[in-house]
Amino acid sequence: MTDHPSFGAGLWHFASYVDRYATDGYAPEVSTLEQIARAGAVGELSYVDVPYPFSEGVTVDDVKQALAEHGLQAIGVTPEIYMRRFSKGAFTNPDPEVRAAALAALGEAADVVRALDARYLKVWPGQDGWDYPLQVNHHEQWELAVSGMRELALANPDIKIVIEYKPREPRNKMFWDSAAKTVLGIKAMGVDNVGVLLDFGHALFGGESPAAAAQLLIDHGLLWAMDVNDNLRGWDDDMVVGTVHPVELFEFFYTLKINGWEGVWQLDQFPFREDTVEAARLSVRFLRGIHRALEELDVDGLKAAQSRQDALGAQKLVQDVLFSCLRGDA
Repeated sequence: MTDHPSFGAGLWHFASYVDRYATDGYAPEVSTLEQIARAGAVGELSYVDVPYPFSEGVTVDDVKQALAEHGLQAIGVTPEIYMRRFSKGAFTNPDPEVRAAALAALGEAADVVRALDARYLKVWPGQDGWDYPLQVNHHEQWELAVSGMRELALANPDIKIVIEYKPREPRNKMFWDSAAKTVLGIKAMGVDNVGVLLDFGHALFGGESPAAAAQLLIDHGLLWAMDVNDNLRGWDDDMVVGTVHPVELFEFFYTLKINGWEGVWQLDQFPFREDTVEAARLSVRFLRGIHRALEELDVDGLKAAQSRQDALGAQKLVQDVLFSCLRGDA
């Protein structure tokens, strides 16, 4: 872990949002270029994950110029393979023409990764899965999901691809729903350019320990990226990081630290009703505090407490640093 972690955010953090109630949105629409400007206004971000396609009329060159103007780099590109056309799935759609269209869209996005010199193509096939018992043949779903990702990887051997798993939403049950299943699927692909982006909140509301999920992925060499946020554990609320589960967040970053994992500390948040720039600033403030607390932590003492399964001793050591880490911070 570096002395000064780099921070990033998905550009959607700075967009406007709709839900099934406020279908007119919580704020006016925000273009791709304005999202980039807002990300730059945070003053603490170095990287952004860029959704693709961009806003109407915006080109790759426009995005490159805007990123440069605001001192940002693209860490990843996230293609929108979860819209209406893919409502019955992208990789696992029963229609082979739709599956082909999904691979074509992903191929376009891979070209954007190259053009923006990003680190990875992020695959979040949110519509792959099912809603009702007996709706799908689970063996066929596995074959389609795994073979489709394999085909994408083989077609783009120069690109790193990360799968972002999630238990549910928009499907009642998503195919890539856990760290363990994603590891198994990647192993079955037999390729070396597919890894995992671990979303802290997805692990939480999927009933996982984010730290344990991170360790599993690290042990298999597959934790290539991560997002942080928070939620009330019953849904993917994408709240400001550290507002609900600060101790589990600390354990997550402690796990990264002791494994020597280095990467961007990236926000995946949806501040529906809050100022998007201020939400990012508050998030980074807390992440800086987490980093300071990790530097002050008695790691040997914590490891000794863990060797005895001394829960109270471990908690005291963490409390001593975690809840003082923001003193004096603006």
